[in-house]
Amino acid sequence: MAISRRSSMLLVMALVLGTVSLATAASGVATFYTQYTPSACYGNRNMGNMVAAANDRLYNNGAVCGRCYAVKCAGAAAGGGGGNPCTGASVTVKMVDNCASSDGCTSTIDLSREAFAKIANLDAGVIRITYNPTVCP
Repeated sequence: MAISRRSSMLLVMALVLGTVSLATAASGVATFYTQYTPSACYGNRNMGNMVAAANDRLYNNGAVCGRCYAVKCAGAAAGGGGGNPCTGASVTVKMVDNCASSDGCTSTIDLSREAFAKIANLDAGVIRITYNPTVCP
């Protein structure tokens, strides 16, 4: 079965675009929290413990509710613990809440304690991260 020139070009373009999207992960700062309900997106409904709250910009008036993000530690952040807090793992979280600046939130993503522990030492408290939208598990 022969592949047409046009099909080959489309395949190459798809691979390039996929690689570009992986290479352009957003970056920010993450902290963690321990009380998961109520949430701005789901009220008192339990959404598990691999969840997160988005800052005002990412939250976008609730547009991010229910979307999943792959988050990876990129190193220590100013105000965090010393040394390298990263475990080398990444974690997928579902956005369920708003980390509102009016409530004093200074992070990009406020991870659940369990999600934070997968990617960094809890003693760090605040870390630099990269994150990308991903398919929810």
